Amino acid sequence: MPRLDHIAIRVSDMQAAIAFYTEKLGLELLFHKVDREHRESFAFLQLEGGNLELLQLLDQQGQPLPMEPPVVEKPYCPHLALASDDLDEDVARLHRHKIPLLDGPLEIAGSVRWLYFCDPDNNVLEYVQWLDPQS
Repeated sequence: MPRLDHIAIRVSDMQAAIAFYTEKLGLELLFHKVDREHRESFAFLQLEGGNLELLQLLDQQGQPLPMEPPVVEKPYCPHLALASDDLDEDVARLHRHKIPLLDGPLEIAGSVRWLYFCDPDNNVLEYVQWLDPQS
């Protein structure tokens, strides 16, 4: 069976995106490179079970190309779902960093809790916590 290697999302400001994902969400930066030949800047951040690639497109002079932010509307697709061991703790961290919730926390009959929020480029993210139905 194939394994997930990485998910890639576009960003408009690489340094701001790296700061958001490392300082506010706690991901680990593996590396950041600028590839002038292919006119892109990219960074890989470590997730358990795969990686997140941040991708910024560059013009011929190596300057960031403008990007249209993704449209955010229900059912919030596409989105990147991050596993949570404690959704309440994640909500508190988002509030500490003044990251507004897009939706949630929501729950389905004691089996799963989740919430949605956005990164600085309007990429939709989700924290999801699977609950023990026996508890």
